[in-house]
Formats: sequence, structure tokens, C-alpha cells
Amino acid sequence: MVEAIRDLHIEVTIVKLVLALLCGGILGFERGRKKRPAGFRTYMLVCIGASLVMMTNEYICSVYGSGDPARMGAQVISGIGFLGAGTIIVTGHNRVKGLTTAAGLWAAACIGLAIGIGFYSGAILGCLIIFVAMAALHSVDERVMAATKVLNLYIEFDRLNHIGEFIKYIKEQDIRISDMELTKSNSIEETGIAALLTLRLPKKQEHTSILSLLGSAEGVKFIEEV
Repeated sequence: MVEAIRDLHIEVTIVKLVLALLCGGILGFERGRKKRPAGFRTYMLVCIGASLVMMTNEYICSVYGSGDPARMGAQVISGIGFLGAGTIIVTGHNRVKGLTTAAGLWAAACIGLAIGIGFYSGAILGCLIIFVAMAALHSVDERVMAATKVLNLYIEFDRLNHIGEFIKYIKEQDIRISDMELTKSNSIEETGIAALLTLRLPKKQEHTSILSLLGSAEGVKFIEEV
């Protein structure tokens, strides 16, 4: 009986693993094209591994007639977090990067689990929708975020006393400060100081024009949206 089950699973296993390879590769191609920490091969490995785990769990239940068919899959969903966390970094200017890549890895694992259990329609549709969200909607997200009334900035000043002058300057532009945090400047100059500011603009407008305006203020050495 065990041999019959093994023979029956060979063709199905090949189909599942190849499908996992393709789905993981589709998502990984989009990330790799943008030079993200986890790219083409990483996504394929995650999707194939998750699919194999689910098939192994199903195999155990079929051969031994006991066990929870979803137990190992549940561990994948929670355990993939360690890999996703490794792709999230905080840059020198306190900008968080890698969240989309981390979420994509988790989604790739979920697709692999769906393939492993035989839910092909859900896996294929999920892969296509996730790919659209990661690739096609990226530019839409950038356009929306580039014209909001809330603006988060990282700014480096030459001297500490320039901060007061800068605050006075932005108030003259009818811009309100919602939050402010002083931090150590990344510059090698000991006199330099940096600040993280959350600003609320009087109206929706392109952030590039605001950055150009504030960057021209006296004492501002470096300015970047975060």
C-alpha cells in the first residue's frame, strides 16, 4: 500500500514542485529586478520549500493515518518571519526598507502551501494578484504618497542653533510640525546634528517642491524624505 501511494505521488509531486518553482520565480523576478535583498532564487526556494512541507504533512497523514494535515504548514506561516525580518533594514537616515520584500516572502510561502495541498486555482490566482500588487501598483503607491499632506523628513544641520531658525522658517511657510526628534548626525563633523520631523502641509502638494524649499533654508546640510 505504501508503495502504491508513493508511485501515485510521483507525477503529482513533480507538477506541484514545478508550479511552486514558477510562482516563486514570478514574484522573485519582480523583486530581483529592483535589486531587493531577496530576489529570484530566494523566492523560488521559499515557495518550493513551503510546498514540500505541505506535501510531506499530507504524505504523513496518508501513510500513517494520523496527525494534523495543517500542523506543519502552520509552522511555515509563523516561521517564515525570521527570513522576512532579515530583509528589513534601517538605513543611515532612519529610512525603513524591505517591508514589501518581507511581505512578499511570506506570501510566497503561503502560495507554496496552497500548491502543496493541491489548491492550484487559489495558488495561481494569488500569485498573479500578488505580482500585480508588487509590480504594477508600485508606481501608483509612489504617486499617492508623493502628494500627501503629511511629510516625514530626515534633516542634518550644521549647528544646533540652526534648528530654531529652521522651525521659524517653516512656520513662515504655513507648515505645522506634528512631531520632532533630535538624533546624532551621520556626518563626521562633531558639530552637526540631525532631526526627524513629521510635518503637516497646508494642502496636498508635490513633496519634491517642499524638499527643494526647505533644503534652501539656512543651516540645512542635508534633507531627505523618509
